[in-house]
This record gives sequence, structure tokens and C-alpha cells, in this order.
Amino acid sequence: MFETNFQLAELSLAGLSSFAHSGDVVHPASPVVLPDDGRPLLLFLHGWQDNAASFDALFPQLSPACHWIAVDWPGHGWSPSRSADNYYHFFDYLDDLNQLLALLPERNTVLVGHSLGALVSGCYAAAYPERVTGLVLIEGLAPLSEAPDQAVERLRQGLKGRERYREFAQRFAERRMGSFEEALALRCAVNQLTSSQLTPLVTRAICQDEHGWYWRHDNRLRCDSLYRMSEAHAKTLMQAVPCPVLSIIGSSGFTRLKQPEGGFDWLRQAEQVEVAGGHHCHLESPQAVCDQIIKFLSQFK
Repeated sequence: MFETNFQLAELSLAGLSSFAHSGDVVHPASPVVLPDDGRPLLLFLHGWQDNAASFDALFPQLSPACHWIAVDWPGHGWSPSRSADNYYHFFDYLDDLNQLLALLPERNTVLVGHSLGALVSGCYAAAYPERVTGLVLIEGLAPLSEAPDQAVERLRQGLKGRERYREFAQRFAERRMGSFEEALALRCAVNQLTSSQLTPLVTRAICQDEHGWYWRHDNRLRCDSLYRMSEAHAKTLMQAVPCPVLSIIGSSGFTRLKQPEGGFDWLRQAEQVEVAGGHHCHLESPQAVCDQIIKFLSQFK
């Protein structure tokens, strides 16, 4: 496993990869070069307030079958935050992904997204179907949507969220924890997962200074969206995805993903499988998830 950095136009993305890049940073003049061995490239995209290490348990088992890259979204893990005058709009993640893929070789590329990463992956495959060979969507399908009559309240609450952030930004920045163990325990309580399952993710999510331990992620991530698309918009995007899709859901994960309006029925060619676990089922059942991914990849050889 190698630490890798990808230079985009406005910022850089930190990440992990199965291969070493010849330079310190991947950029347009020094793109990723992979051996022509027929193995597909898997690009792992994590969920909200997670990071690239969310997929750590999958890497050893998948490496013989593919090349892989996992990135930290802006404001997550080791990636820098967005500029001070910016927030975290859903569609900006698609722009990040578009720039990232421009740095990668043109070959069979499968996007593996969890939660937020899954929503971004599906929308991107609709916009640029020629760049995506397949999708593996873990506990995520169609982009979040709501009825149009909620637009006014959504806007009001989103603006209030930004007001709260500005009011308490300094207080958020000064929050510290006494130890790594305290941070790990907090995350375990939130996600209802074990310390062994979350240690890689938390290790990449925190940093230490003379005052204690603190979370790396940008506190602006907690600000509510100013808008959400309608169900008609979400359905149109999912219906435009032409590539094969593997939907992996947890037995105790989001129940909406098992329902028709969750987005699965809108996809042209898709299979949904259930594994033991909740929203982070890839951490709870890594072997089952790897087995399903390897089976899915076999059709692209």
C-alpha cells in the first residue's frame, strides 16, 4: 500500500494506492501509468466524514484481482479543506471525481463507492458513461432527494446551519480529545462498530498537537445542504447509467435502499446483494463484500 497525492486544479487529494507512482504527486504532466496486465482499476470513494482507510480491510483480498486507488475527499482524512469561501456542495464532488479520472489511464475503471461515494459514483456514471466500466455501490444508490414543496424549508435550514457554523467556528476548531483511545471510542459509539474495525479509519481521521487530539475533517461538512434535487431528477440520473451495477446493502443498513424508491429499480442492469452488517457493512463483513466484488469483476475480463 502506498500513499499517493493527486493534484487537481484548485486543490489536491490525498489517497492510498496498490502501486507506487514515479513522482511525489500525480498531475497532468505526470499521470498514473499502470502495467498492461488486463486487471481493472478500482477507484474507491468513501462516505461522509470517513476517509480512504474506510476500505482498508478490502485491499489485501482485492489486490490480486485489480489495481486500486482510494482517495480522501476534500476536507476528509489527509486531503486539505475547500477554500474558506466554499462549502461542500454535492455536485462539487462530481467535479473532483472528473478531474481525478483525467489523471488515470483509460482502461476498465470500476467505481466503488460507499454512502456519499456511492451517490457521487452513480451520478458521474450517468454524466460520463464512457469513463466508467462498472459501479459497486455500498449502502448508497440514488442521490438524496425530497419533494419540491420542501425547497423553502431546506433553504432556510441550510442558511441557519451556516450561521451556526460561523458563530461557533472557533469553538469547533478548539475541540480536543485526550487520547487516540478516546477518539476511537467516540467513533465506535457513533457507528456501533468495534475498535478493530474502525482503527484504520480513525488513525487517518485524527491528528495530535500540543493540546491533544483533534479530528482532521472540516467542520463545514456538518452544514446542511441548501437544496436537494427532486425524485424526478434523481430517477432521471439513475436511468441514464448504462453500465453494470452491483448494489451491496447491509442486513441492518438503510431500509430505503431495499425499496423501489431507493433507486435500484431505476437502474438498467443491476444486481443487489445483502451482507451481514449495517451502514458500514464493508467493515463488518469484508470477506463477503470482497467475494461479491471479485465475482462482479469477472465479467470485465
